[in-house]
Amino acid sequence: MSRFRSTSRGPSLYTLSFWLLCVSNFLFSASFSMMIPELPDYLTKLGGREYVGLIIALFTLTAGVSRPFSGKITDTVGRVPVMAFGSIVCFLCGFLYPYLLTVWGFLTLRLIHGFSTGTKPTATSAYVADVVPATRRGEAMGMLGLFTAMGMSLGPAIGSWLADDYSMNVMFWTSSAFALLSIGILLQMPETLVNRQPFRFGLLRLKREELFDKQALPPFLVLLLQSFSSGVILTVIGTVSASLGIANKGLFFTVYTIASLAVRLLFSKSSDRYGRLPILFISTAVLAFSMVLLIMTDPSDRNAHSWFWTAAIFYGMSWGMNSPTIQAWTADLSDEATRGRAMATMYIALEAGIGIGALASGWLLNHITGEAGIDSSFAVSGGLALIAVFYLGWLWRQRQKPGRHRINEADEMALIDGES
Repeated sequence: MSRFRSTSRGPSLYTLSFWLLCVSNFLFSASFSMMIPELPDYLTKLGGREYVGLIIALFTLTAGVSRPFSGKITDTVGRVPVMAFGSIVCFLCGFLYPYLLTVWGFLTLRLIHGFSTGTKPTATSAYVADVVPATRRGEAMGMLGLFTAMGMSLGPAIGSWLADDYSMNVMFWTSSAFALLSIGILLQMPETLVNRQPFRFGLLRLKREELFDKQALPPFLVLLLQSFSSGVILTVIGTVSASLGIANKGLFFTVYTIASLAVRLLFSKSSDRYGRLPILFISTAVLAFSMVLLIMTDPSDRNAHSWFWTAAIFYGMSWGMNSPTIQAWTADLSDEATRGRAMATMYIALEAGIGIGALASGWLLNHITGEAGIDSSFAVSGGLALIAVFYLGWLWRQRQKPGRHRINEADEMALIDGES
């Protein structure tokens, strides 16, 4: 018997539980993203300009470290408690930022804040995989990502508006309020894990095999290479915006997320229909191209604004295809009983890539003067994305070899999972 129960009373993919999860994800993503564009200047005013690269790196460090634990708790205690824990962390951290006014106090809070994204997305992805059929996972992940992307889009713009027209404290408290609303919604959702265990601290002791799900290795590698660019964008795009005279440093995030939303709406079923690998191959190539466009964004060039906004559009298009497809691919490769662990493994790659990208770009900003430091960050991001393109191309070719039938079904996309 399956360890999971469907929360739907009918054949519809989009149940009440699914829509509640979508709204909760919107509020959660808006909560932590609304402060991102303003944090580099905020930390600089506190006297910590040399630590700007740590704003994202520390956040992703604890997010990555907590992934194996969140995966195990998701598979034993339940999906909903882990999701709620992530939103609670966002609520508390947003409330506390105005009271920790030293550089080290701020950085410590960033470290703690990372537990939010180290827990909620893991359980959210597992929850969705529980309640939708395998052949529609790409579509479902795309719709969930649509709400997440809306939060990521509106959050930075709202945050910059609040900081500019009111104060940083108002922005922080609004972030906290969004997280509180997310918690309220989660408490209305039914649990999908049937054979649940009560939480005990012994569950936090991890065996070696619980740290990493080998079945999720291919998406892990791809996402690690892709997400370096996200760390770079989060760290330097505010500086690029300022150099172009763009006052609202969150607008780049708004534009790329609108592009991402459009792709999710129009092509949410594409990976279910054509396969995960072809879609990821195309989307990762688009990601590399967006980095080339950002390199071309020279403030002295009269076309700089055109390159900048075009890059934002292509960057958003790439992640509009990447995110739901790689989540669905990971779910395809996972065993039902360890789905949380597989999702955690995938997100470890996300956090590691973002953290390394943030640290690398922060170092380059401090050690290479002028536009060269920023361009170097974009160049490395594009190069890593191209490596992912070649890897995906290799995987794709392996599936076309004689003796391997062409696969389009969502639950048969595994290449490296013990298949012979």
